[in-house]
Amino acid sequence: MDATHRIACQENLFNPLTSMGMQVSGILVISHFFHLLLKSLGQPGPIAQIFAGLVLGPSGLSNIHLVNRFFYQSTGADFYEVFGLFCRIIFMFLIGLETDIPYVRRNNIVVVTAIAFGGAIIGMIFGLATSAFLNHELEVEGQKTMFMAIIVLLLAYTASPVVIRLAAELKFDTSDIGRLAIISSLIIEMTCLVIFNLVLAIHANKVYKYGVYCVLLDVVIIFINKYLTDWFNKRDHNQKYLKNAELFVILSLVIGSAMYVEWASFNSIISCFAIGLMFPKQGKAARTLIHKLSFSVHNFILPIYFGYIGFQFNRRFLNSWNNVLIVVIIVLLSIGCKISGTLIACRYLKIPLNKGVLLCFIMNLKGHADLLFIGSPSKILVTWSPKSYNLLLISIVINTIISGPVVALLMRKQENLLGNMHTELEMHDPDKEELRMLACVYGPRPLSAILSLVSALSGSQKAPITPYLMQLIELLPKRRTNVSYHELEADELSDEEDYGGNDALEINEAVDNFTSETKILVHVTKAVSSMATLYEDVCNSAEDLRVSIILLPFHKHQRIDGKMDTGKEGIRTTNQKVLRHAPCSVGIIVSRGIDGVPGFLQLLGSDTVQHMATLFFGGPDDREAIAWSRRIAAYPHINLTVIRFLPASSSSNVRNSQIDDSSDEDDGMFVTLSRLEKGNGINEIDNAFLSEFYNRYVTSGQVGYVEKYVNNAAQTVAALKDIGDMYSLFIVGKGGRGNSPLTTGICDWEECPELGTIGDFLASSDFNINGSVLVVQQHRHAKKDVLDD
Repeated sequence: MDATHRIACQENLFNPLTSMGMQVSGILVISHFFHLLLKSLGQPGPIAQIFAGLVLGPSGLSNIHLVNRFFYQSTGADFYEVFGLFCRIIFMFLIGLETDIPYVRRNNIVVVTAIAFGGAIIGMIFGLATSAFLNHELEVEGQKTMFMAIIVLLLAYTASPVVIRLAAELKFDTSDIGRLAIISSLIIEMTCLVIFNLVLAIHANKVYKYGVYCVLLDVVIIFINKYLTDWFNKRDHNQKYLKNAELFVILSLVIGSAMYVEWASFNSIISCFAIGLMFPKQGKAARTLIHKLSFSVHNFILPIYFGYIGFQFNRRFLNSWNNVLIVVIIVLLSIGCKISGTLIACRYLKIPLNKGVLLCFIMNLKGHADLLFIGSPSKILVTWSPKSYNLLLISIVINTIISGPVVALLMRKQENLLGNMHTELEMHDPDKEELRMLACVYGPRPLSAILSLVSALSGSQKAPITPYLMQLIELLPKRRTNVSYHELEADELSDEEDYGGNDALEINEAVDNFTSETKILVHVTKAVSSMATLYEDVCNSAEDLRVSIILLPFHKHQRIDGKMDTGKEGIRTTNQKVLRHAPCSVGIIVSRGIDGVPGFLQLLGSDTVQHMATLFFGGPDDREAIAWSRRIAAYPHINLTVIRFLPASSSSNVRNSQIDDSSDEDDGMFVTLSRLEKGNGINEIDNAFLSEFYNRYVTSGQVGYVEKYVNNAAQTVAALKDIGDMYSLFIVGKGGRGNSPLTTGICDWEECPELGTIGDFLASSDFNINGSVLVVQQHRHAKKDVLDD
C-alpha cells in the first residue's frame, strides 16, 4: 500500500505542468543571476536569458538524471507549445501597439526596405545555392523544394522581438539607427511569415478556404477595437485606467482571433501584430494595455521565451566534427549574408561604414519565428530528424549569442557617435528634422500652457514632433496606517494611487483631449523621487529619449489679481539643477495673462490669431530662442515678430525704430524698419544667424522683424513696457547680459536668476503684462557637469 501511494505521489509530482513551472522558475532565477553578472560587461538581458536556458537545459544541469527525468516529460511538448503560443500572442500584440507608425510615414520607405531586404536577398541567393548540400548533410526527409524554402527563410530572417529588446536594453531604441533597425526587422519578419504561411496554405490547399476568413476576421477585430476603445475611453472619466473586465474583453478578442488563425493551420504572429498596430493609440485603453502588458512581457514573458530558446540547445548533437562543421557553415552563411547585403544597402544609402557594420549584426539576430520554421508547423512540409532539427536550432542560438555581444561591444565603442546629435535647435532644420521634446509638470496647473506650446512647436505639420510629458512626483515619507492589508479597498492596493493621485487623472484627461483635438500623440511618463534628485530623472530621461529640448514650468503661478504667487521652493531648485545639468536645450514657461487666464492658452481650440514676440539682445541663448521661434512661426494661427534691441550708437545712419501704432491689425505686426548691418561692433555670429533667418522668414512675410534702438537699461525697460500688452507670448533667451549697457541695472532687483535678466524682469509681479514668458537656454556643449551627490 505504501509503495502504491509513493508511486502515485511521484506521478503527481513528475507531471508536465509541474515540470514546466519549475523550468520557468529556474530560468527566471538563473537569468537574473546572469543578468547581474553580464550587465557589468555591457551585455544585454536577452543574452543572459539564453545563457540561463543553456545552463538549465540538456547542455547543463539536465545532464543530471533526476533533473532530466523531472524536466523532460514525454507529454510535455504540448504544454510548451501552448505556453509559447500565448507568449507570442501577447508580446506581438504589444510590439504592434508600440510600433512607431509616424516614423515609417515620414521617412523614405526606400531606406527602410533597403536595409530590411539587403541582407535578406543575399540570404535567399545563398540559401538556394546551399540547400541541396544541407539537405544531404542534415539527412532531411521530405520535399527538397520545401526544405529549400525553409533554408532561404532561415538565412533571410531577423527576429524583431530580439532586436527590440536588445535595443531597449542597450538604450539605442530612440536613436535614428535603432529605430531604423527595429522597423527593418519588423518588415523582414512579417515578409518571411507571409511567405511561410503561403507555403503552408498552398501545400494544404487552404488559401481560399481559410486564408480569406482569417484576413476578414482580423479586419473585423480591428474595427471592433476602434469603436470599443472609444466607448471604454469615454465610459468613466474618474478612472486613470480601464477596469480589469474591460481589459479582459479586449485581450479576449485578440486571443480569440489568434486561436482561429492557428486552428486554420496558419501562424497568428502577423494577425496579433496587425491588430496591435491598428489599435487606437490615444486614450486610457492604449495606456492601460501598455502599462499592464509591458511589465509582464519585459519581466516574465520575454525572459522565459528567450530562456527556453537556450533550454532547447543540446550539445550532444555536436558529438562529431561533421556536425560541428555543418553548424559553422550555417552560422557563417547567416552572418556573411547579412553583412554583405546590409553593407551594400548602406553604401547605396550613403550610411557611414561604422553604422552599417552595427546594422549588419543587429539584422543577424535570430530566435523567434525561425523556431516555427523548423518546429511543429513545418512538419507537414518536411520530416525533421532529431539531428537536423537540433543542428538548425543550435545554429540559431549561436547566431544570436555571437551577434548580441558584438552589438553591445560596437555600442560601447561608438557611444558618442550614436548619442543625441540634436541637443539644440539652432542647428536644427525645422522643415525636415524631427523635434523630440520632454515637457515636465508637477500637477495639472501649468499643463494648458505647456500643451499650447507643444501645439505651437508642431509648426505647419511638415516637420514631425515627438513630445513626451513627464509627471514629476515628489516621493514623500511612507504613510503609517493601522489598517491591515486585506482590509484595504481594491483601488488602495495599487501603488499608482499613492503616486500622482488625482493629478495624474487630470493630466491624462487633458492629454487625451489634446491628442484628440490636434492628432499629436503625447507619450506620458512618470518620475517618482525625492525633490533633491528629481532633476536626475529629468536629465537621464532626456538623454535616453534623445530629446532636443526640455520644457519646465515656472515655480510661480499667477493669481487672479495678477500677482505672482510662489509655489514649492523645491520646484525652483529642481529647475536650477536641470538648467545646469541638462543634456540639451531647456525652456521655462511662465504662465501669465488677463485675470489670471493666460491668453496663450487660447491657442488650443480657437481660430483666433495669436501675436507673439521674440526678444533678441545677442548671444547663444537668444539665437536658440530664435530657433524655437522658427517652428512656432509656422503655426497657422500665430503671428510672430522678432524684436532686436541694439545700442542707439549703431543707428547713426538709421533712424530710431518705433512699432507701428496700427499693431492691432494683422499687417501691423510685419514691419521691417531697417536692414541688418554688419561691421558695427555687434557679434558677427549673431548677425550671420539673423541674416539667414531674415532672408528665409522675414522677406517671405512669415515673420515680422523690428529693431529697437536704446541707450541704457532705463530705455530698455520703457520699450518693454510699451509692448507689454501687445503679445500673448514673449520668447527670450536666458543669456548672461549683466554687463551689457542695454540691461545693466535691470538685474539690481533680480529675483530669479535662472530666468536671466530680461526673463526675470518680464516674469516679475512689478512688470504687469498680459503675455506668458518662455525663457530659453541653449545646451552648453563645453560644460561637463557631474550630477550632484
